[in-house]
Amino acid sequence: MTSPRPAGLRSPAAIYAAGLFSMGYVDFYIFLMPLYGLSLGMTAGQVGMLVGGRSMLAVFLSIHVGTLMDRFGTRRVTLACIATAICLAPAFPLVPWFWPLLLLQVINGGALSFAWSGTQTLIAQLAEGEAEYIGRFSFFARIGTTLAPMIAGLAWDLGGAWPAYTVGALWGGVLSLALLRAPEAETAPREGRSGRVRLRELLPRPSDYIASFALLALPAVATTMAIIFLRTATNGVQFSLYVVYLHGIGLSGTLIGGLFAAIETASGIGSLFAGRAMRLGDPMRTMLSGTVVSILLVCMTPFLGGVYALLAAAQIARGWLQGVVQPMMFSLQAKAVGRYRQGSVVGLRQTMNRLAAIVIPPIMGWIADGWGATESFVALGTFLLLLCLPIRRITRRAATAAADD
Repeated sequence: MTSPRPAGLRSPAAIYAAGLFSMGYVDFYIFLMPLYGLSLGMTAGQVGMLVGGRSMLAVFLSIHVGTLMDRFGTRRVTLACIATAICLAPAFPLVPWFWPLLLLQVINGGALSFAWSGTQTLIAQLAEGEAEYIGRFSFFARIGTTLAPMIAGLAWDLGGAWPAYTVGALWGGVLSLALLRAPEAETAPREGRSGRVRLRELLPRPSDYIASFALLALPAVATTMAIIFLRTATNGVQFSLYVVYLHGIGLSGTLIGGLFAAIETASGIGSLFAGRAMRLGDPMRTMLSGTVVSILLVCMTPFLGGVYALLAAAQIARGWLQGVVQPMMFSLQAKAVGRYRQGSVVGLRQTMNRLAAIVIPPIMGWIADGWGATESFVALGTFLLLLCLPIRRITRRAATAAADD
């Protein structure tokens, strides 16, 4: 059974194309930065700082930018962020020094993150929180994450920084065209104010941050944010400990890359089943169960005997589960906060995501240094599963509240 198509998605091709290019936009630049830093002779530590620098603005300003989307229009604010990234792209080949490059990376990384947040907000608004359509959007977004590194790598091989970052600017241009063809979502009423935007309205307000964090009082938001933290943790295992372990048992870079491609492909396919999963049972219990199985699948890696077929099967299963769960989370959040708080909840989500991405990898590194690679999978798996217990209590309380309504 298919949900009735929301009025804002009568012609969904443009917003699906925006999903493809917006998520791929982030991955395009993530892939290029290590290559560019190493080509300049920078150390691994400096490259790591450059890569991590892209998250700094997202941690502090995601809520603010999300609030601006609610206030002035999601598409309008997103296009401004994309324009910033397009203008900054040609500056990268002109900046071969570490500290100016770090500053450029911080600003550009923020703009890219906000552009991705904007398209997430827009699909939530246009789809009216329906998981089926958010799942289709996620499917196209996964295509973008699959294509972007390949295109970036090809551009780099053809001539280095200049052609690569030129393609980055063109990528932003295509994303802008897709968004211009997508409809704008309705904004919150601005009673007693003119249509002009004042400078003071663009500045961060403590009240906006307080109001956004207050959304965590909603059981649906609290549960999904906690699950997002766990997903970020498993992804941290994937990009650090998992790679170290596979390299240690003798897998080549190509074979490891194949496992990463498998999880991305399966995740894209899984997102198409999100709408059906929403109707099969209680969504929050489904999300938590899927997350628990995902944790088990990544943490059982050392017990698969290094058999590539088993490793690939575990990746495919985990990717499919993550693909199903992600649109469900976005759908529950969108429906819980109402029409005029979509940008705020996406901003909160991005803030929690970026914080987890900054905090979790060093913790994993310390555990690996103290326990060894194989034992670390067990330790991390146990820790993450224990974190699921309080989330289970929130899920029960939310289900009870929904039954009483």
